[in-house]
Amino acid sequence: MLLKMLFELVFLFFAGILGGVINSIAGGGSFITFPALMFVGIPPILASATNTFASCAGYMSGTYAFRKEISTHKDELSQIIIISLIGGITGAWLLLKTPEAVFREAIPWLLLFATLLFVFGGQINARLKKMASNHRYASSIGGILLLIILLGVSAYGGFFNAGLGIITLSYLALAGHTNINTMNGLKLLISSTVSLIAIVLFIYNDVIAWYEGSIVLCGTLAGGYVAANVSRQLPQKQVRRFVIVASVATTLYFFFDIYVA
Repeated sequence: MLLKMLFELVFLFFAGILGGVINSIAGGGSFITFPALMFVGIPPILASATNTFASCAGYMSGTYAFRKEISTHKDELSQIIIISLIGGITGAWLLLKTPEAVFREAIPWLLLFATLLFVFGGQINARLKKMASNHRYASSIGGILLLIILLGVSAYGGFFNAGLGIITLSYLALAGHTNINTMNGLKLLISSTVSLIAIVLFIYNDVIAWYEGSIVLCGTLAGGYVAANVSRQLPQKQVRRFVIVASVATTLYFFFDIYVA
């Protein structure tokens, strides 16, 4: 029993470190941390809620780091935060209302969606930027559609955290943002807001595995710190390729485990 506990502690901590490094450099750390939580025996919905909790500290520290870039869009912030809160709590509520068996069957499809977004996210964002460049202040209808999209993005994040950053960047590109630092700052603000409100609901419903989640959280913070110091030495393309391989392998494993085994 003691050996098993020690293994889980080391395994989750290093999964957190790897997830933190990946999140800081290329994004996609949830492809490591979410399966790791399930691997140690945490049920799917509990694992998803716990992964949101473990990821939140990284989002918040990143938001603080980009505070200057975020402050240049003060007029948008209240609207972004309100919509993110509504979407985040809606997604979290939907997760809690989803039967465990249904959510388990949805995991491979959610991972596949997030994987495709990760692989093709750059191309999608480039096209969206091109489309948005001439229509940044298009019309009131366009503005309403953008709010609806943000609501959908936030609801997805409250329901399933993996891939949230990539989807949020796509939304920001569609909204006409072009400065990558500003986009990263707003992305982290949205992710923080969505995660915090979802965590409140998860705490109220007691669906966070605190021990395992805290270990992963410590690991992600350590990984983010390490990445901040060595990121210049790590080739982003190689890290990105690793994430793609890991996400494809994870997705295939869950398809096999749920639909074949």
